[in-house]
Amino acid sequence: MKLLAVESSCDETAVAVVEDGRTVLSDVIASQIEMHTIYGGVVPEIASRKHVEVIASLAGQALAQAGVTKAGLDGVAVTCAPGLIGAVLVGVNFAKSVAYALDVPLIPVHHVRGHIAANYIAHPELEPPFVCLCVSGGTTALVDVKTYTDMELLGATRDDAAGECFDKVARVLGIGYPGGGPMDRLAQGGDDKKYELPRAQVHGAELDMSFSGLKTAALNLIHNAEQKGESLDLPSFAASFGRAVSDTLVPRTMLAAERLGYGKVAVAGGVAANSRVRGDLESACARRGEKLFLPPLKLCGDNGAMIGCQGYYEYLAGRRGDASLNGYANMDVGFPSFS
Repeated sequence: MKLLAVESSCDETAVAVVEDGRTVLSDVIASQIEMHTIYGGVVPEIASRKHVEVIASLAGQALAQAGVTKAGLDGVAVTCAPGLIGAVLVGVNFAKSVAYALDVPLIPVHHVRGHIAANYIAHPELEPPFVCLCVSGGTTALVDVKTYTDMELLGATRDDAAGECFDKVARVLGIGYPGGGPMDRLAQGGDDKKYELPRAQVHGAELDMSFSGLKTAALNLIHNAEQKGESLDLPSFAASFGRAVSDTLVPRTMLAAERLGYGKVAVAGGVAANSRVRGDLESACARRGEKLFLPPLKLCGDNGAMIGCQGYYEYLAGRRGDASLNGYANMDVGFPSFS
């Protein structure tokens, strides 16, 4: 079964052709990073307009690279939630028009479920059940992946996402957008114990997280140094910040894995590319005897292949969209039925 997969939830337009959920025939991405860098973050209106400009041509490129004609498609999968609503709607409406024109099924896909599915592409042996840490610019959550389509939220951030904190701190430092990569590179060789930064606890909800206090403390540290005319040891600051993020994510991931007892842990989303988080998870899983699945760096960010992969399993589970399919800025990873 060959699916055309469309992703436009934020600042990257992506279209892929995926066969039977695990074979990626093409995956074409148009990034908007350079455009948004001057603003230090994504401007929703600009993102939406850029999606409109490139999405049709990207679909043509994806089909050409896959060697598949329009008539050879068996369905269209598309991110319908969560994300920047204007950006999501561009992809949804494009996918609806393609599915209608070709008279093939339309398959709505939850963006976070797509990130989880990136691990199936990277690790053909991976099958549910497993615990997945989903961590990106817009999401920080622990998910119980019971089956390919039955998932339950175990815990999540109560405020900022971890990736959002990396972005905002990097913006104040003036080292680039998105902030995860520059912060990770800056941290190499730094002393991760030089700056003491907070780790929040959510009382009564051991698997929930909070990053707003960490973000505020980090920004205050930067601004106070500037006001006093002092210089921060930037590599050590970045290393200390990365350690604080990892110290929040990794113990909760291992606690969830211990409670569920699946013996398998996966990571998904842009922050899955962070070397500190990856290294700490590798060490923790080795100590606990958990098998760890990490996506390659190219599958950590937004891409169409992950949507095509998850779309295949949503199709097998009977999920369909129609002309009334809408886009949603927020939606639980449990992905309730809707029309």
